[in-house]
Amino acid sequence: MNRFKCLLCAMVLGLCFPSFATQAFALDKVSLQLKWTHAFQFAGYYAAKQQGYYQQAGLDVDIREASPGINVTDEVISGRADFGVGTSSLILERKAGKPVVVIAVAFQHSPQVFVTQKTPRIQSIHDLKDKHIMLEPQSEELLAYLKAEGVPLDSIHWQTHRFDVHDLMSGTTDAMSAYSISEPFFLDQAQVAYQVFTPRSAGIDFYGDNIFTSEKQISQHPKRVQAFRDASMRGWEYALSHKEQIIQLILNQYPTKDHRNTPEFLHFEADKVADLMRNDLVAVGYMNPGRWQHIADTYADLGMLPKHYALDDFLYDRNLPVNYLLIYGVVAIALLLASLTGGVTYYILRVNRRLAKTVAELKAGELKLKLLSMAVEHSPTSVIITDADTRIQYVNPQFTKETGYSSEEVFDKTPKILQSGLTRIDTYQDMWAHLTQGDSWKGELINRRKSGDLYWEEAHISPVFDEKNQLTHYVSVKLDITERKHANERLAHLAHHDGLTNLPNRTLFFERVEHGLKLAKRHRTRLALMFIDLDKFKPINDRYGHAIGDVILQEAAKRMVQCIRESDTVGRIGGDEFIGLMLDIGDHEHAEHLAHKICHALNLPFEVAGQVHQLSASIGIAVYPEHGEDDMHLAKSADLAMYYAKASGRNNVKIFHESMTNYYHP
Repeated sequence: MNRFKCLLCAMVLGLCFPSFATQAFALDKVSLQLKWTHAFQFAGYYAAKQQGYYQQAGLDVDIREASPGINVTDEVISGRADFGVGTSSLILERKAGKPVVVIAVAFQHSPQVFVTQKTPRIQSIHDLKDKHIMLEPQSEELLAYLKAEGVPLDSIHWQTHRFDVHDLMSGTTDAMSAYSISEPFFLDQAQVAYQVFTPRSAGIDFYGDNIFTSEKQISQHPKRVQAFRDASMRGWEYALSHKEQIIQLILNQYPTKDHRNTPEFLHFEADKVADLMRNDLVAVGYMNPGRWQHIADTYADLGMLPKHYALDDFLYDRNLPVNYLLIYGVVAIALLLASLTGGVTYYILRVNRRLAKTVAELKAGELKLKLLSMAVEHSPTSVIITDADTRIQYVNPQFTKETGYSSEEVFDKTPKILQSGLTRIDTYQDMWAHLTQGDSWKGELINRRKSGDLYWEEAHISPVFDEKNQLTHYVSVKLDITERKHANERLAHLAHHDGLTNLPNRTLFFERVEHGLKLAKRHRTRLALMFIDLDKFKPINDRYGHAIGDVILQEAAKRMVQCIRESDTVGRIGGDEFIGLMLDIGDHEHAEHLAHKICHALNLPFEVAGQVHQLSASIGIAVYPEHGEDDMHLAKSADLAMYYAKASGRNNVKIFHESMTNYYHP
């Protein structure tokens, strides 16, 4: 009897507290059948196992690489494997009566392609007619590609695929089905000129590396399926963010029989896999029913499926049904335990008292939750709550107002849908460095609204842990700081630019001079400093007023900027005094020519408010290193040359020379 009571206790604890069951009993052993030998193509599953994601989900996963002749679909349907990785041909398998169910998509784009040597005999996909082609199993999308391009399938001389690019290099075959993430690497290594034909060029853009299971598995073990899917997706997120670590893991723990895996190959493959997964745009594992319908319609157009083929039960539904049998079972076992101790009535009375206390606590807690909910719903800041895999579970109304996305549009997606590509990568690295350590993070992000408009936001993100210290959610509170950033940018601009002409002011100008001198010293080139003074401006300003004078100064600034190169700078240092910096001038004559060009531009009439005004300019030039080796000496030399130009009759250009040091201007 005591043994029976102990067993019942263990059952109750296991049913009520799954984590206890995981620790008290052996992990649930399941198997994943890959469709090829170990490679970065399956990195997410290795990462999920290595990082303990499967173990946390209560699973002990056996990851099996494929051997020649193995049929992944048959392995799963027969029960020899619980999960498998397959192509989009799974939809054809479903039509053929095999009860497969796709539970997630790894690659948003299929890696399947045709590869040929670059020869005059094969210039396009149409030249594959009457050629010898090696085709691997489950490559129906490539057959669809040929049919879509009008290449008769019965004209092809089909060969058994031996999965060796040397068959292509030796001429044993004219073309072979291949994966864009692997065979091109080996052809590059062998320095063989080749060409790739992808179905995407014909509008056939299928999913790739789909994770699937059987209907039986889903009906008998729904929680196992969801746990495996979720842990696998976490693994992929980790693998894509830690490529180097997972590459080393593959090299050390998942060697291949043919020794194909090398660091160079795995780095190549990792980059190609990331391109196909596009986790920067969509959540890992995401699959769109509409796109699956498009795949079905494509096969239907080619006669491989009936028209309007229904996808019922082919795509996995992550919403698990409520297991009322489990709930009733817990209650029944609890009552049975009480009866075995001879105190059913006492037990019920005790439970009632506890329930009364719990109800009171729940009411108080319910009020707090209601207040908290109201605060979040009416918050002037955007709030996002995701699950542990960063899939969005909740957004408040302010989020919709700021981004343009409704809660329905973002549910189960990741916040990556907001990314603009303009935020520095080290910002995200810093964010995840904090979050993965269990710390909160605060920072600024440049995101993109649904409309396409960019905006700045200040984000406060915190991980949420349960009582067992297991990560359950992330909570993000975000404040739109676009106006603040623009205001700061305007202030920063005003601090370094003249408010009237928008030219660099003295501070910014001489910062550029300092930088230009460093470049000139490093590359042993010349630069020129010009002091530019407008002749006859003061009388116009005094007679017609500052409003007219300001317009003339603005127009003069525009004309000078149009005369110089993009690498040069014109600044305003006050009143009608301007200054110019010309980098890498070559010789003195080049600087003098540029100065005369400015003089000519300022000599042209200024028409303002119906009046025509005539100005001119006096320009002094100092050249590094002849006339000074730092900004102070160059400025002094250019200033002397400018006053010498004024004293010489104005409207001219003078280059500094030593004799000018005896000239004293007032």
